[in-house]
Amino acid sequence: MSTDEYERAIAEFHRVLTAVAPDQVEQPTPCDSFNVTQLIDHTIGTQRMVVQAMKGESSGDHGDAHTPQELVLTYDRAASEAIAELGRDGALEKVVTLPFGTFSGLDLMRLAALDTFQHAWDLAMATGQDTNLAPELAEGLWDIAVGHMAHAPRGEEPAPYGPEQSAPDGAPAADRLAAFLGRVVV
Repeated sequence: MSTDEYERAIAEFHRVLTAVAPDQVEQPTPCDSFNVTQLIDHTIGTQRMVVQAMKGESSGDHGDAHTPQELVLTYDRAASEAIAELGRDGALEKVVTLPFGTFSGLDLMRLAALDTFQHAWDLAMATGQDTNLAPELAEGLWDIAVGHMAHAPRGEEPAPYGPEQSAPDGAPAADRLAAFLGRVVV
């Protein structure tokens, strides 16, 4: 097993993140409880959660970046650390417990890839970027999403996922995935 899929999700988020303009950091996102900065900080937190879970540590505060440049540097550092932890011998077989369940390192990595990719879509939507993100990766994450959503709560926030939405006919894979995870796709 490799970290390739997760690394591709990380790279896609990075690509979208680097195109965020300073005047966009307070804009709303498809996640009602997050503005752009909060969404980025949450995604940084996902990467840090992977590291902390793999090390057996509890999660800590992660709101230490504020400008787009600081957010990019903080995200890149957290993502690199997550990949390094998952690349250690036996990491993908290791069992970790989080507040929302117990997972193998492989399943944790897959959920982190899904979360990171979905938030790349949210960030692209919020900042007026193209949401047709990495079609092959979006298709590859579909099975992970279906498996995860069989047990994940849906509903109004604070539920992590809204009710499944429909995507327009011919919508790109990333848009279909976003709709499946409860995002409104137009």
